[in-house]
Amino acid sequence: MTHRVSLSTETFSWREGAAGAWKAMDFDIVIPQLGGFGRYHKRLAVAACLPNLLLAFSSFSDVFLSLTPGHHCRPDPQLLPLALRNLSGDPLLNYSLPLQSGGDDGEQEGKALPPAAYSRCRLHRYPLAGGARQPLPNGTVACTRGWQFEARGGGGLHNNIVSQWNLVCKNFWKIPLERVSYKIGWTVGYLTLGSVTDRLGRRNTFILSLVVSIIQHIGVSVSVNFVMFVVLHMFSGVALAGLFLSLYIARLEMCDPPHRLMITMFAGSFTVGGELLLPGLVELCRDWRILQGVVTAPFILLLLYWCAPALFPESPRWLLATRQIVKCKQILRDIAAGNGVNMDDELYTPCNVFNEMDSMFGEYTQSRLYTLCDMVTTGVIWKNILILGFTTFIGSGIQHCFSQSLIAYSPSFHLNYFVTAGAEGVALLFLYFTVNKFGRRGILLLSTIITGMSSLLLLALVQYMHQSLRLALSILGLFSAYAVVTLSIFFASEVIPTVVRGAGLGLIMATGCVGKATSPMMDLHNNHGFFLLHVVFASFAVLSVLCIMLLPESKRKSLPESLKDGEKQRRPPLFLSQNKDRAPLLHSKHQRHYNPENYSKLVTATKKMWAQNVPFQSQDPVNESGTEETKESTS
Repeated sequence: MTHRVSLSTETFSWREGAAGAWKAMDFDIVIPQLGGFGRYHKRLAVAACLPNLLLAFSSFSDVFLSLTPGHHCRPDPQLLPLALRNLSGDPLLNYSLPLQSGGDDGEQEGKALPPAAYSRCRLHRYPLAGGARQPLPNGTVACTRGWQFEARGGGGLHNNIVSQWNLVCKNFWKIPLERVSYKIGWTVGYLTLGSVTDRLGRRNTFILSLVVSIIQHIGVSVSVNFVMFVVLHMFSGVALAGLFLSLYIARLEMCDPPHRLMITMFAGSFTVGGELLLPGLVELCRDWRILQGVVTAPFILLLLYWCAPALFPESPRWLLATRQIVKCKQILRDIAAGNGVNMDDELYTPCNVFNEMDSMFGEYTQSRLYTLCDMVTTGVIWKNILILGFTTFIGSGIQHCFSQSLIAYSPSFHLNYFVTAGAEGVALLFLYFTVNKFGRRGILLLSTIITGMSSLLLLALVQYMHQSLRLALSILGLFSAYAVVTLSIFFASEVIPTVVRGAGLGLIMATGCVGKATSPMMDLHNNHGFFLLHVVFASFAVLSVLCIMLLPESKRKSLPESLKDGEKQRRPPLFLSQNKDRAPLLHSKHQRHYNPENYSKLVTATKKMWAQNVPFQSQDPVNESGTEETKESTS
């Protein structure tokens, strides 16, 4: 049941259950009375986007920490005849190392060696009594004196965990294991801290994750062995997931509908910017421990968010949805003051948002917190979560399939790295200019179709394609897959209710981490079964096209606050009609859309007029003459 109370130019709405208990209040109606998306909101948006740069440094640094540099066995003179033991340089390598066209001892790591490359894991063995001038080896043995690594083979690092603990040859499986464990950490973080976000709040979860992340990062940088590194790095992934999730939700919930997409894409640009700047930071650090320390240091500066609540306040939308009215009022006053609006002014007194809250909730209101268990009886919410989680899993997992095509085209690590980051940046621009115009569901459907078609073409026609066309399809597939992941997460944040947004969105982000974990799992098996994996993801992409048709449309709509709001969402027709979704397919020049900032501008102008005591001038000559006669009779 919905009640509405008219307050001058605004309309408040709240919902009641069967027993008359209050459930939720539309926060998007409150924002215009606080000054709209004013100065304070813009400062909060910038403060909430800056940590994405540091998160990008920390999350993508794992690629450089675990990158396997070029290597070969260190020559062992004891395996050479007496006549050859005084050799050095290239002659020593030629006699000590066999030539091999592929990996050996199970070490392929998804890369083909050059035709005349030295063996990575074997040494020549010669007979002890070799009297010939050019002795011939009688077999090979495993490396006996360790390995010699390329100076800058770790993507710019002279020393990383691979060269630190010799994670090559028979130990090469430890690198995919470390990458999988890191993704498991992110998955566990999304699942657990997502629910914590709904229980403790966005700000408290951010502070908790930040403190744990700093401790884990310091522990990683001082790791003394590989096991210690894997365990601490996995727990750092848990904390980073909590940071990313709490920031994402807090940014979304402070925005009104016209600014939600813009702020989300703006924050994504910080992530891409950090990804592009990271190779330069790696070149400056050279050592993996120094890199880890440099990445950790800025996180300490984020503790200012703990000391200064104005930089990262608790989400008033979540406080209002969970009935924490006292804290909500305090934060709303700070927001209004930051936007230059005095909520205690006489103009606001009869009809401001605080009086409405008091009349709705009374003096004492008990807070109500929700968990995933409260969604057991919901159907629409779970349907949306499952579909968007499915598309996120597909978009994250299929990126590895397209990346392998790039590696086949060029083995250069930095070229593939920057092409991937560039595709992510272009996807953000594409979403920014199209999603608000054509709707979330339509663009997600288009991106999924492009992803599936690119994948199917690479599978079916790879033997008949020119290399440049194969490269173009791989880049197009990367672009569309990243668009699918980004839009699926953003779409989910708009259709999941505020009271369970942390748990629901964490579940969807966790499926994305599971999809990304397929890449190191393929490396663990030397990419055996890669073609089958590509076929499975391509088939899933085609299947998801049908599932997307079941989603609602959230363009220009308020965020759902309660579980009941989430259950009310319905699937519109593919071609949106003006009557059902208020989103006409053809834009009318005479159509005017509501601007949430008009109210605050009207209030400001009215206050200035009253402060200057400007008399009202009527433009009706009859009424004007009557007014003058009244003034004369009064005098």
